[in-house]
Parts: sequence; structure tokens; C-alpha cells
Amino acid sequence: MQPIKVAPQLQSFPKYWASCFDPAPFLPMSRAEMDELGWDSCDIIIVNGDAYVDHPSFGGALIGRLLEAQGFRVGMIAQPDWTDVESFRVLGEPNLFFGITAGNMDSMINRYTADLRMRHDDAYTPNNEGGKRPERAVTVYSHRCREAYKGVPIILGGIEASLRRIAQYDYWSDEVRRSVLVDSGADILLYGNAERAIIELAVALGAGEKIEDLTSIRGTTIIRNEVPEGWSVIDSTRIDWPKNIDEIPNPYAMEGMGNKTGDGECKSNANQAAVQGGERDLMMEEPQIEPIRIIPMPLHRKANLDDDKTAIRLPSFEKVSKDRALYSHASRVLHLESNPQNARTLVQKHGKREVWVNPPPIPLSTPEMDAVFALPYARVPHPSYGKNKIPAYDMIKTSVNIMRGCFGGCTFCSITEHEGRVIQSRSEESILREIEDIRDKVPGFSGTISDLGGPTANMYMLNCKDEQIHAACRRLSCVYPTICKNLVTDHSPTTNLYRKARKIPGIKKVAIASGLRYDLAVEDPEYIKELVTHHVGGYLKIAPEHTEDGPLQKMMKPGIGTFFEFKKLFDKYSKEAGKKQYLIPYFIAAHPGCEDEDMVNLALWLKDNNYSLDQVQTFYPSPMSLATAMYHSEKNPLKKVTYKSDSVRTPRDLKQRRFQKAVLRYHDQANWDMLREEFIRMGRKDLIGNGPKALVPFASQIKGGAKARPVGKAPVRKGRAKRR
Repeated sequence: MQPIKVAPQLQSFPKYWASCFDPAPFLPMSRAEMDELGWDSCDIIIVNGDAYVDHPSFGGALIGRLLEAQGFRVGMIAQPDWTDVESFRVLGEPNLFFGITAGNMDSMINRYTADLRMRHDDAYTPNNEGGKRPERAVTVYSHRCREAYKGVPIILGGIEASLRRIAQYDYWSDEVRRSVLVDSGADILLYGNAERAIIELAVALGAGEKIEDLTSIRGTTIIRNEVPEGWSVIDSTRIDWPKNIDEIPNPYAMEGMGNKTGDGECKSNANQAAVQGGERDLMMEEPQIEPIRIIPMPLHRKANLDDDKTAIRLPSFEKVSKDRALYSHASRVLHLESNPQNARTLVQKHGKREVWVNPPPIPLSTPEMDAVFALPYARVPHPSYGKNKIPAYDMIKTSVNIMRGCFGGCTFCSITEHEGRVIQSRSEESILREIEDIRDKVPGFSGTISDLGGPTANMYMLNCKDEQIHAACRRLSCVYPTICKNLVTDHSPTTNLYRKARKIPGIKKVAIASGLRYDLAVEDPEYIKELVTHHVGGYLKIAPEHTEDGPLQKMMKPGIGTFFEFKKLFDKYSKEAGKKQYLIPYFIAAHPGCEDEDMVNLALWLKDNNYSLDQVQTFYPSPMSLATAMYHSEKNPLKKVTYKSDSVRTPRDLKQRRFQKAVLRYHDQANWDMLREEFIRMGRKDLIGNGPKALVPFASQIKGGAKARPVGKAPVRKGRAKRR
């Protein structure tokens, strides 16, 4: 049996000497605030692309409060003027390091729409003002911090850094870019939920250790000059291995060492000669060098490997930037190495340097999650913003995050690459206590909790039924193509939580706004009944994403039949509750594997089922996702990638992407000219006019600008697509 990997508890690390200071009302953003706290300097300064909201839903605040609880004096520089180095000197030089995050959103996604149009708003900025953070924020901020204080270590974190930890396809420049650790010149990158890693790193630096010596912290990415001796390296740099691979030279063989791979038992020719000649004393005088073992990928299962000293070599940046099939292969390997219990180190050459990705962090236990959310957050924006509104705060100020992670594995989503597939849940007591805090502390609270959820509404407390089974698992999804028989699907912890939340004095309503995984919900009808009866305010959003098998397979989403299975239960329990309630499905256009005919079939499904979509989503190729690998490479990393493997038809042309989006809003007159033109091109004139399948009218039917509709059921219900 494989031993279960554990990690030191968050509370087990020694406190820093500055723990003698009381917690700050807010992390200081000015010298004046530092003076009020009695600080002569900050130990750590967080540079944040978001406005500073002292709330656990904002990553900068969470990490800052966590470090403060560990005894460090933590300052915050929020949305600095990146054109002026003095903005990075406002708190002075930090004693230990700068921690840099682009904020809760990737700065490029924050800046541009999926159609590459610039956004002019920013929900994480006072008054929703756009342009308050630079493009590629972690890189820009890093350069400015280095300019401000040359010798101070720089640590990257947050979703922007996390999704760029290795070479990644960049949609905005249409090229593969280097690891952001290389481009930024930072010292270490923390990926995923980094509570344990940041504490381990800060404690080590506080104890006087050098940043360059912190090479083995889980959940970190570093740069090495070479692979250390004694390591085994699984060579996964190619996808066209020859038949006889035992004779491939070992590229790491030292002079005088044997070249063969296979079992990796290289022996020094000089040492062999010495033994044969009886000159053992001479041999003992020479220091023994433990060789690096190189194992070709096809042979790695035959080798006896120590996972703690085994790395997988990905194709280099130079290779994946030129070879799209190798890029897809590297993406597949990265995702297969995402289980913290069996993931191995990844290494990727960038020029002469090695980008070294240590295994993912061990997830937080429930008591650790509780401790993180129990820190003394003010739960409001920093007072310096005055009465300015921060839309992101207004959206979450009465919501409660009950869990993190997602085992759905949707290929277009970045949750897996950042938070991982293991569900980390808070205790019932911790969640109920936060609801009481909202009731008592949030100005103007009306009695409504706007959400109890997280990445999904209904994965709270759901995980594998057996730790050993999970430790060996490399599935990309626990629910696709079918729900794993080892997955716990009992929703009773969530159902009981809902019931207790409703009973808290002063709480009038608890809404559920997080996206519902309906294929999982149908496994527990009692949960659906509870949800529909008490927590749906007329409309419930769910995400079929598509109706056609081709794109659904590339998304790793269930067939549309599961939607109707859920709808049947939803309608049943709504009727029993005496309520008129409706499902709001949302869909993705232009996803890899999606043909124009697929979008037409989806539009006809919408018409037949009487849905009219107000807002729809075009697939957005975010860094590092599996769907983005499909978009760039036109290969399918859900299967073994070869040069001969089938291509994935992908809408890449901007005109085609806009057409597919427009098909979903066929009822919008602004799209009719484009749709008529494209339907004629497709040979689908039956979609124009008055026929049973008509989606748009003939041009001659429109008189005086009237919004004539094609014959058929009139769309009456409106849905909104969630931005991902």
C-alpha cells in the first residue's frame, strides 16, 4: 500500500518574533498606518493588482492575514502606479520579501474579452474603473519591485502566476510564452492554494535561510541550473519513441560513465577497472558521485523509482513553442501529475535553465480551513477608499465560501489548474459562525445570504471514499465520462448545512448562486428537493454548456439527457412547493471540437425548448487549460497525443467565433445579416424565412425596422452566461 502523504499543520510552524504586535485593524497601506501600529518596517509587503478588501474571498487579504497570524508584519501595496517606481517604495524595504499577485483575476482576462476587445471596467477596482492594473501584472510588478529594492526576494502567487508556471499558450499574443517565473525574474512562484507553502517559505526566510536554498517546498516552482545528482528523470520530451529505446544515450552521463538507460544502473568505467585490479583503496579516495538516472517514458513503469526523487522532463520551451503536438503532450502530462498523493516533480528547460515544478501542495484539512477563515478580517474595503464602491466586494459581502477545489475536470475551466481536484471543506460550525458575523458586521445587511458555495454549489464534503484508492488515482475527472463508483455522492452534509443556516436568527433567506453540478445533484434527489423548495428565487442557473456530443466530449461534460433528468426533478419539486421556477441554462460557443452545425443544432434546441439567451459566452483560451491546449494544438490531450492522432476541429478565426456566438442569440436582429450570410454559405437556407427550422427571417420580411421573429415558439425566458 502506498503511504498517504501528509504535511505539517499550519499551526505547527514557529511564530516569528513580531508576533508580540497585535493584529492590525487593516494591513497598512501607508507609512502613517505603520507608525500608528508602532512598526519601523514591514517584514513582508504584498503587491496586489486588486483594491485591498480585507475579506477572505480576496486572495491578497487572506494571505496577508495568514502571515500576520504567523507573527510577521505585513503591508499591502494595492494597485500601485506601475509606471512610477516610487509607488513600490511607499512602505519602505521589506525585511524578508515582496509577495506579488495580479489579484483574483488574471490581468489579461480582466483586461480583454474573449473577442479581444478591451474592457473598460474592472470589478475589483473602486468605482469599477478600468486600467488600474497593467497587462501581465505579476511580471510588471516584479520588475518594479526589483528596481525599487534590488536585493529583496520576490515571490509570485495568485491565479495569474499559477496558470503560467510552465511554458503556456498565450491567446492575446497567439504564441507560447515562457514560464512567468523566467519572464518576471522572480525567485519563487507559488501555485494553487498556497497557505502552507507561504508559511513554510516565510518561516525559513525569517530564520535566516537563503531564498536560493528553498528548493523542495511543495506547491512551488523554482529555477535550477541543472538536475541534482541522485535523481531519476523520466524523459517525456518526445511522442515518437523508436522501437529499440534501450540504446538511447544518456544525455546526463558524466565523462567516464556508462550511457545506457533502462534500469539506470550506470557504473563508472574507472571504478570498475579499479575493482578488477584490486585497487579498492584508490577507489575510496575519490568522492562517489550518485548518477542521474534517465528513463525513457515508455520504460518508466518497469523502473524501480523513488517518487520523492523522480522528475518528469517535459519538452523544452523551445520545443513546445514550435511543435504544437508536443505542446498538447506537455499539457496532458501536467494534468496527469496533479494529484498531490502521486504527482511527481516536473522539469522543463528554458534555454540553459531548468524550470522546476515541485509536486502540488497537500490540501488543507477542515480544521486548517476553519483557522484560515477565522482570521480577524475587517470584512470591508480599506478605509482609504472612502465611499467608493468596489463591485466585486458588493457581490460577495453577504456570501460565504464553504469549500474550494473541483473534481469536475471541465477542460475549459481554470479551477483544476489552480485549486486542484481535491475538495477542501470548512466545518459546519465555521460556516454558521461566518453567517452570524455577516449578520452582525456587514453594514446594511438585509437578512439575505447571497450564496453558500464555492467553485460549485454542491461538492461540499464530497471526496473519494478511500484514501488509498485516491492516492493511486490519475483520473482527470471524478464525474466524466461517468461518475466514479468510488466518489461519495451523498449531499446530506450540504442539505443539513442549508437547514441550519436558515434557522439562524436574523437570516430571512439563503440563496444559492454558485454554479450547480446537476449531473452530481441527480444522485441525491433529497438535495434537489431542499434546494428547489427553499433556496431558488425563481431562477436557477446550470451549465449544460452544449447539446451536441462532439463539443461535450471535448469539454468533459455529460450529455444533454442528464439536463432533462435534472429538469424533471426540478419541475416536480417546484410544483410540490407551489412555486413557478425556471432553469437558466448557459452555453459556450466556439469551443474546440465545435462545428458550425453543432451551434445550429444547439440554436434549434433553444428554440424548441423556448429559451432566449440574453448573454452568451465565447470560449476563452485561458492559460494552461486542456481546452486551450486543444485550441492551440488542434490535438486532444484527453488521449495519448501522437503526430498521427486525430485533429480537433477548432474555431480559431475571429469571424467564425463571432458567428457561433451570434447563432446562440439568433433572436437578436443585430445578428440577422451575419447569420443569413453564414447560413447560405453552409447550404442551410432552411434556417432563413418561415420554415419550421427557421432561425432568422428573410430580409424582405423586415419592415420599417420592426423586429420580426421567425415562425415558431417565441422565446420567453432569459438566461445569463457565467464569465469563466
